[in-house]
Amino acid sequence: MQINLTGKNVLVGGSSKGIGRAIAERLATSGANVTVMARSETLLKQLVDQLDTHLGQQHQYLVVDFTDFTTFSSLMEEYFSNNTVDVLINNTQGPSAGGALDKKIDDYQAAFDLLFKCAVHTTRLALPHMQNQQWGRIINVASISVREPLNYLALSNSLRAALVTWAKSISVDIAADNITINNTLTGYFDTERIAQLNAQKATKMGISEAEVRASMEASVPAKRIGRPEEYANLVCFLASEQASYITGTNIPIDGGLLKSF
Repeated sequence: MQINLTGKNVLVGGSSKGIGRAIAERLATSGANVTVMARSETLLKQLVDQLDTHLGQQHQYLVVDFTDFTTFSSLMEEYFSNNTVDVLINNTQGPSAGGALDKKIDDYQAAFDLLFKCAVHTTRLALPHMQNQQWGRIINVASISVREPLNYLALSNSLRAALVTWAKSISVDIAADNITINNTLTGYFDTERIAQLNAQKATKMGISEAEVRASMEASVPAKRIGRPEEYANLVCFLASEQASYITGTNIPIDGGLLKSF
């Protein structure tokens, strides 16, 4: 399937590395003008220099800290005062790992700001342009843990679940404007985040990181960890005209890991 996003302006959160970076690269390859945003200006500059420009695409970066909602919201408002976005990818780093009993109320508030408020605020800023042109795509990078909670990721379980149910709610209001909103439920992918979580597990369990990874791979029916570019292919499809009748959905990409329907 040939996906053409030429002329589309895309904003990709958490895109200096990992899944977000792969998404930015894939969308640029399909012709989109991509704005990447994350905390590291060095990594963002490097990425912008490497993104595909063979169709005359114009790329830019925005330095943001998703953990500081007050500053983040101001930067987003400034950005949208000068830019329009046709495709929005809501993606941030994950909150700290830990069980429900390990976390204090302030931890939940910080995770709420990170995973919920940042996405909702950015979406609300992007919507007027999408509604005016009667076309738009919003994709929230979520997790399989919203269906089958992982007890060591209590913050992520809770607040990503809030985001996907909000997305389902708003999908009803914007569908008639030819705007879709969907959630991708992330399984195990070969990213820095997985490496960090595996290192924490290894220390806690008194085993090697290689053993943790091997156990993780064995738990996946596909018997391997996903590649970020595979994730990006799904997002690119959801961002395209070909996905125009798909909205309000939660789409797992997990190598068959989820046991539930």
